[in-house]
Amino acid sequence: MRLTTTRICHQLATGLLSGLLALGAGAQTPAPAPNTTGPSGSGVNNALLYAVAWKQTAAEYRALYYQGFNVARMHVQAALAKRKSGDKPLAVVTDMDDTILHTVNYWGNLINQNKDFFDDPIWDRWIPENKVTAAPGATEFLKFCSDNGVEVFYVTSRDQGPKTYEYAMGHLRLLGYPNADEQHLTVLIDTSNKEKRQDEVMQTHQVAVFLGDNLNDFRRKYYIKGDVDKRFAAMEADREKYGREYVLFPNPTDGHWLAAIFGESEPPPSDANREILKKAATRSAWQGQ
Repeated sequence: MRLTTTRICHQLATGLLSGLLALGAGAQTPAPAPNTTGPSGSGVNNALLYAVAWKQTAAEYRALYYQGFNVARMHVQAALAKRKSGDKPLAVVTDMDDTILHTVNYWGNLINQNKDFFDDPIWDRWIPENKVTAAPGATEFLKFCSDNGVEVFYVTSRDQGPKTYEYAMGHLRLLGYPNADEQHLTVLIDTSNKEKRQDEVMQTHQVAVFLGDNLNDFRRKYYIKGDVDKRFAAMEADREKYGREYVLFPNPTDGHWLAAIFGESEPPPSDANREILKKAATRSAWQGQ
């Protein structure tokens, strides 16, 4: 489970609903939303196909990762060149999933199971299988940081129960990433707001660059629900920071950008949500034939 504000609210609401149902004699559980228009048969009508195929096969997708880590390395090199006695230690702050870890194997599994929306139970079963791989360029960049005394702080949002932290640490160590220890790994279970930990790191270290695949990996101000244009505006206000303070990696399958469309980051599969997705995909559409 990747923790989002929406998911936390869902968990609280679920507990409240369960209590009310227990008190209410004869109360009925609401019927699930209609879900008849999803992938069927061989799954060739899965809305995820283009995005997952791009992740699986596009050289451009991998090139964007190399580009991102090259930019990050330039910032680290510049920070190293400017260092003087008495400066704070240098650091990099990074997200994990779809930033330094690739999770495309999970998405391929969803396609094979005719799933067209993020599936949290499958994700929670997939995590301990250790099928993550290093993002292109991540290993080399993180080694460069380590070789030059630049600390790497990992801040991620996950929840797979009591072993959540163990699984996250295991992924870092599986791939041989530096600073895989309790001082440098923060796993947020009850929130997806990374600002507190980021601010703590900035108090003790000079952060050369932040890495992520969601704007919310940089600051909480970007977590805007149900308003695409407002999120655009928040991003535009910080346009000078991208490629300078923040290095953003591509992720067309999931993330907080979905919250701006659906009002939640992990919308359930339903006919209504597929209509919302189509409406989002046709915000600009030529009317010709």
